[in-house]
Amino acid sequence: MKKILVLGVGAQGSTVAKRMDEEPKVSKIICADYDKKAVDELVSVLNKGEGIQVDARKVENIVEIAEDVDLIVNALPMEFGLIVLEAAVSAKTNYQDFAAAYTPGVDWVKSIKEMKSKIGNEFKRNDNTAVISTGSAPGLICVVARDAVRYLDTCETIVMYVYEGVKAKRFLPFWWSPEVAYSDMSDEAYRYEKGKIEVIEPFSYPVNIKFKGINRKIRMVEHSHDEPVIMGLNADEYFKGAENIYFKYGGYGIEFAEPLYKMGLLSTEPVELDENKVVPRKLLLKLTPPAPKYQNEIKEILEEGLEEDSGAMVVKAVGMKDGVKTMVETYVNAPGCREAFEKSGLTGETYLTGQGGALFTKLFVNDEITQKGLISSDMLNYQQVDKYLKYAEKLDIRLDTEVKKL
Repeated sequence: MKKILVLGVGAQGSTVAKRMDEEPKVSKIICADYDKKAVDELVSVLNKGEGIQVDARKVENIVEIAEDVDLIVNALPMEFGLIVLEAAVSAKTNYQDFAAAYTPGVDWVKSIKEMKSKIGNEFKRNDNTAVISTGSAPGLICVVARDAVRYLDTCETIVMYVYEGVKAKRFLPFWWSPEVAYSDMSDEAYRYEKGKIEVIEPFSYPVNIKFKGINRKIRMVEHSHDEPVIMGLNADEYFKGAENIYFKYGGYGIEFAEPLYKMGLLSTEPVELDENKVVPRKLLLKLTPPAPKYQNEIKEILEEGLEEDSGAMVVKAVGMKDGVKTMVETYVNAPGCREAFEKSGLTGETYLTGQGGALFTKLFVNDEITQKGLISSDMLNYQQVDKYLKYAEKLDIRLDTEVKKL
């Protein structure tokens, strides 16, 4: 029987807790957050839940509540990543997060390399495992990319597209944390090209893509994301020598944020305004409506109506198969916003991210994560990929894969 600590009980953490509440091999789920109200609300709907208020800025606070747990699921913002990783090492337990942690002031690529080697060795010495970047993107989409390259002998290029096309009638730029969104939108982006990780400007290299089921072309741009970095570092071993790996993002959030970025309104540097100093991003955050968090909020928005409820997650892998240039195109079919709410009380975005992470937790619970040390979500072996996708089908997350000769 497994005992799990879920740190952070927002949409992602609460989804993992609810899914694990259904697992016969889980005996207890400790739900911890600084927000006691959110903890109490989550625990009230769980059979195996126990609530604790915690300040996760201190390693010792996490270690204290992690005694005898088999896994810490870190669903806190990225800046808590290294703190929780250190706590997991000290508590000698396994670890999972939704996005790779970073070291402030240190090059992110260098930070991930050091994390995989230095911290990874500490987990290995403890005979434990840390899996990073396990949401929907990164996470699910990395598993899909692993699945795609199995159809190729060698791989040249992998392109991942994520389009979020849910638009409410009310003004709601983001269906996830505006603070995280503005940070992601203004951070440097990454691409893996000709065997090297490149740092590029956000919103660069735009392309217009036509997705199945969507009657217009969607503008997709470069965006700060884990995939080109973690997959680029693993290109030879896990992606059959891929030389180019790209992540493209599009949707109403991008359309809203791009002009703000170009105007400097996503900057964290103070500017002079009528003899006062104002931080543009702080002003924006003050004025931006928060993402809906509770079921009654989401229900109200859906009852008002949606102008659009669409989206796409697509992976295209190009390489050689039997001496012929071949493309593997995979669409991820998953519930939209309305259907996701009917199934789980979540939005489509949080449904896919939370469920994507919960599937990795399920692998842990069923002792199907056998690697030791620190791995990223793109490093599952094919047996684990098959298990993950089989579990995903039960949540109505399915792949539509087409192999085409070019």
